[in-house]
Amino acid sequence: MIIRRRRALRGALAATAATIALTATAGTAFASGDPAGADRARATAVAEAERRPGDARRAGVLGAEDTPVETPTFSMMGVHKQTTEGYLYFPNREGGFGPRYHLELSYDFLADVIDVDNDKDGRGDGTWFLHKDGSLRYNWFSDDMQQHSKQVGTGWNTYRTVLSPGSIGGAKEADLIGVDTAGVLWSYLAYPDGSLTARTRVGGGWGQYDQVEGQGDLSGDGKPDIVARDTTGVLWLYKGTGDYTAPFAGRTRIGGGWNTYDRLLSVGDLDADGRTDLIARKPNGDLFRYSGSGSAPTVFQAPVKIGSSFQIYNLL
Repeated sequence: MIIRRRRALRGALAATAATIALTATAGTAFASGDPAGADRARATAVAEAERRPGDARRAGVLGAEDTPVETPTFSMMGVHKQTTEGYLYFPNREGGFGPRYHLELSYDFLADVIDVDNDKDGRGDGTWFLHKDGSLRYNWFSDDMQQHSKQVGTGWNTYRTVLSPGSIGGAKEADLIGVDTAGVLWSYLAYPDGSLTARTRVGGGWGQYDQVEGQGDLSGDGKPDIVARDTTGVLWLYKGTGDYTAPFAGRTRIGGGWNTYDRLLSVGDLDADGRTDLIARKPNGDLFRYSGSGSAPTVFQAPVKIGSSFQIYNLL
């Protein structure tokens, strides 16, 4: 199965190689005029890097293709604040990131990038690209590793925050949630091709939070959770319920002092222990990992510094 998938992936990469080469040759001007092409370039780079020989995956997964990985691991993307070019950071499976991968394309159009693992092999197989103009695109690889892309919708710039904590409705596919400019939280259920159901209102009052993040189960009950930081620097846990109409239970205080960071985000399981982690950046560019504990209410272990000089990016 692994050999067939690698061969299929090589075929998919070969089919898109000409487009990627043209994009790279034309430089940032071409990418700025063709956001969909830049989206595909990023998706292809991720697929190629994560499946190249020697890639470090969770022990045993390569030999157990049918064993689902409940806590995936994704790359982190940084858009350089001055050049607007994209850089990818791939987890080194030791709790940090390897050397950066330069995409050599402008991503000044990109507001956010949201990776999902719908086939539960531990890696991303689909990505929503949220553009600053409000358009939402979905790029995914089918079972034969052919790459597909489609526009899902427009008007998404009404949301201050969009993320996918995982499947909030119980289906196989990861879903989306978004906080709009009025502070209302909405949920969308997803289909395999990235299409979404009509939104469902979850509740108001989310304008009190300046950052909302989550990428899997934090409390150890198998349901995807999220964390939210309020404007005083207190971090709160919202445990998942499994009910998409009311996907989160009442909040639990994790702790204060989180306003020392200017960016919180999650790429899933960064330290290869099977639990979801959180990444935090200080304004000076220092990057920290909060490893998941796997239980509530103390869902994170003590922070560990994993990098520096990350202030040059808008981290996505």
